[in-house]
Amino acid sequence: MKPFAVIGAGPMGLCSVRNLAKHGIPCVGFEIHSDVGGLWDIDSETSTMYESAHLISSKKMTEFAEFPMGEDVALFPHHRDMRDYFRDYARSFDLYRHYEFETEVVSCERVGSDWLITTRCRGEEQTREFGGLLIANGTLHHPNMPELPGEFSGELLHSSDYRDPAIFEGKRVLLVGCGNSGADIAVDAAHRASSVDISLRRGYYFLPKFIGGKATDAVGGKIKLPRFVQQRISAAISKFMLGTPEQYGLPKPDYKMFESHPVINSLILHHIGHGDIKPRKDISEVNGNKVTFADGSSDEYDMVMMATGYKLHYPFIDRAHLNWEGFAPRLYLNVFHPEYDNLFVMGMVEAAGLGWEGRNRQAEMVALYIKQLAAGADSARKLQQTKRAAAGERADGGMNYLKLERMAYYVHKDTYLKALAGHTRDLLRDVPVADTARFSSNSAAATR
Repeated sequence: MKPFAVIGAGPMGLCSVRNLAKHGIPCVGFEIHSDVGGLWDIDSETSTMYESAHLISSKKMTEFAEFPMGEDVALFPHHRDMRDYFRDYARSFDLYRHYEFETEVVSCERVGSDWLITTRCRGEEQTREFGGLLIANGTLHHPNMPELPGEFSGELLHSSDYRDPAIFEGKRVLLVGCGNSGADIAVDAAHRASSVDISLRRGYYFLPKFIGGKATDAVGGKIKLPRFVQQRISAAISKFMLGTPEQYGLPKPDYKMFESHPVINSLILHHIGHGDIKPRKDISEVNGNKVTFADGSSDEYDMVMMATGYKLHYPFIDRAHLNWEGFAPRLYLNVFHPEYDNLFVMGMVEAAGLGWEGRNRQAEMVALYIKQLAAGADSARKLQQTKRAAAGERADGGMNYLKLERMAYYVHKDTYLKALAGHTRDLLRDVPVADTARFSSNSAAATR
């Protein structure tokens, strides 16, 4: 079998290489940085991490099942703890030997049924042929930078540019948008800036990180409830613990809980309540340092920071190869191309509570598919037919996700994991007995 190429050495790339190697599939990984960790290595040129960043979900709900985080690691780890965790993971499973570091993927061209991949390392390019391609370069590194209605004469930044709160010292700051990163940055700015305003176009739901001393995402996790019940309970908890967004002068969400990702941050509400952060309406006009809002109010600012999220970005491959439509590629389970049997977009999936283990289950399913398709197994041919017929069907579990670019690849966790588990079980049934025993430790988690 020709080797498969894996682009990226972040957590998704690492577990992809882990599963390919475990299932005996030759592979070569390419990473533009000098070490593993991806987004979580703040020193990487493609990282959008900032110094105060911590994991949004709790470690037990996020870690790889076969590689738990240490007891000495905080419940919501700092980004440097996460970087060290992924380095330890790579060492433990001997993944470094599969990677070529400081190597940028320049282009991926399809020749026949194979892939010609051109890479650049220290200024020198080379082109090699691979039997397949797994794209795992991440979803949170190419900033979405909407145009302002006018010209701003102060500092205009995107949250991807942010590293240290010292940049806010003594400045009048306007944050635009309030995802999880935006909320974190607004809180950072409140401690250093002369003033902090935050402009929101739509409402957000907020959840605390802790309830009764336990991580919110772990409360009630063992009890499987219908989707609408989960939504109502979570919304009720948010209202009871924090109040409603309107009570803080923020817009009321015009959608149900989890139809967009909630903000797991109660500190921003704390600072709004103390007057450290001032809510503003959507921006209607910008002229020099002056910003006017939809309600007619205005103020002057030294800095505008756009916390407006990220776009999917795969610059090394033609969109036509990705079956791209609208905001995102149309793929079965967000990973399988309908026609190509050797192209996979890894980790282009978001869901509340999916964690790295959910992504690991995706990676094992892909590795099993590659192996079983090469062996001519009925289970792989069945999945081949399914992915061709159902490409673009969304595993949303009936959730009415907002029609936004950042939500284009969101799925419902339980629905998605159930689909992964079903395909993994089918693929494992065709594996020889000796192989089944060897793979059982990881696949047991994947098929629960």
